[in-house]
Amino acid sequence: MDKNSAPPLVVEHLSFRYRNRKEQALRDVSFTLEAGQVFLVAGASGCGKTTLIRCINGLIPRSYKGELEGRILLYGEDTADKPLSAISQIVGTVLQDPERQILGSRVCNEVAFGLENLGLPREQILACVDDTLAYLGIAHLRNRETFYLSGGEKQKVAVAGILAMQPSILLLDEPLASLDPVSAQEALRLIRRLADEGRAVLIIEHRVEDVLKIAPEMAMFMVDGEVRYLGPTAGLQAAVDYHEVKLPASMIMEKARRDPPPAYVPPRLARKEEPATGLVEFDNVSFAYDDGPTVLRDVNLTIRRGDIIAILGPNGAGKTTLMKHAIGLLKPREGRVLLEGKDTRELSVAQMAHVIGYVFQSPSHMLFAATVRDELAFGPKNLGYDQQTIEAGVAEAVEILNLGGLEDYSPLALSFGQQKRVSIAAILAMRSRVLVMDEPTAGQDYKNYMAFMDAILQLPYFDAILFITHDVDLAVCYANRVVLMHEGSIAADGPPTEVLADDALLQRCRVVPTSLLALNLQMLSRTGRFMRAELLAHVDS
Repeated sequence: MDKNSAPPLVVEHLSFRYRNRKEQALRDVSFTLEAGQVFLVAGASGCGKTTLIRCINGLIPRSYKGELEGRILLYGEDTADKPLSAISQIVGTVLQDPERQILGSRVCNEVAFGLENLGLPREQILACVDDTLAYLGIAHLRNRETFYLSGGEKQKVAVAGILAMQPSILLLDEPLASLDPVSAQEALRLIRRLADEGRAVLIIEHRVEDVLKIAPEMAMFMVDGEVRYLGPTAGLQAAVDYHEVKLPASMIMEKARRDPPPAYVPPRLARKEEPATGLVEFDNVSFAYDDGPTVLRDVNLTIRRGDIIAILGPNGAGKTTLMKHAIGLLKPREGRVLLEGKDTRELSVAQMAHVIGYVFQSPSHMLFAATVRDELAFGPKNLGYDQQTIEAGVAEAVEILNLGGLEDYSPLALSFGQQKRVSIAAILAMRSRVLVMDEPTAGQDYKNYMAFMDAILQLPYFDAILFITHDVDLAVCYANRVVLMHEGSIAADGPPTEVLADDALLQRCRVVPTSLLALNLQMLSRTGRFMRAELLAHVDS
């Protein structure tokens, strides 16, 4: 076959089983990716999407061992005998978790890393770094330390490091997971532009509604390692279960009208009779990392019993920094943080952990144990719970987070989405009274995260729940209070029906209204509250 006329990527009858796993991660997967195409891959967490990427970029079988069948062709050439260095000049991969990809201490060093390994001249490398940062609109991050970047900023830098090497095939594993809505729109426009310029782009993403806006030419839907749909994107809606893949709200409503109306169970902790006592109080808190810019500015915030708070805002707004103050990992430069009336400067980590549990944005910041079971038992043991309580807490967390059958696996051997659920389960098992989750839906399919959010909000031992998120629909479906942050300050704090109805405010804080939010605002006079699309479908029935 003429290499110049061959498609960039052909996958033929690909199957793979990880060593020490009984089940196959991939089963007879075949497809072709053409130049200039955006190819969307959707499916539940753990269905084999990331394994597919590892096969294409050569990490399987070189780094991840197991039984591999089938073949992968890059421009007509089998990759089986190619070294990773040769594959990486054709295929660029952006991982789900940027923490696993970033090695450089400063942004410019990170973007230059791949080019340095290609042995390019220094002047060419520096010029390419500057061009790439400018192309992505992040030239202002050039000399920043990567350690102090927000999750979304790290994601952008990871993309820059790959683009600098100018691969002709791009593999993007949930590139939107850590991005605020405006940044996600910018990233998607960039992805569309890269494809229109001739690159072949394969994108794995749970935020299907967002990706559909750039009109991907092809889509593939996977279930348990198998391809259930492969074809034009227009056919995806009919092929997928709206419970499993998050579709635009209008599509969900159209499908949901054919089903019986789902039951609505209000969250237990949002009880009106509970006294409005302050669990956590921020009193004029300001903070900066080392000699860097101010990250928090005069923040005043009280978290009360019964609060279900969604914390929204752009990348770098200070959301994670704010919550790290709540658990005592950071101490204010000015002001004070009170946990049940006591200054966090005077409390030990163990004392605070009884009151407040925190799920980090990146699972790699939390997971270390040999097995999932050990990971979930670690926190309760250190809090002094008896064995019976520990076992009950672990079993409950396993059930809620859909981790059954994975108890004896190493957490670090699981997919990113599974790791995220393990990190949430580890905090659930501790049964702290205040739960804080940083991007709980990252790496999660729609069915999984709706199920565990529903279950968590019914647990009787939480006094308050907070979640940092870029998923506006998560706030629409679950929050009774929205805190909107912008440039280190609180721009708004109030009921979702008020905060999320202010278009000018949302625009200033880089929050993009979703189809679900728009429908809820349109129907609010009839419903009196925000609802998920499945419930909205039956409002007039």
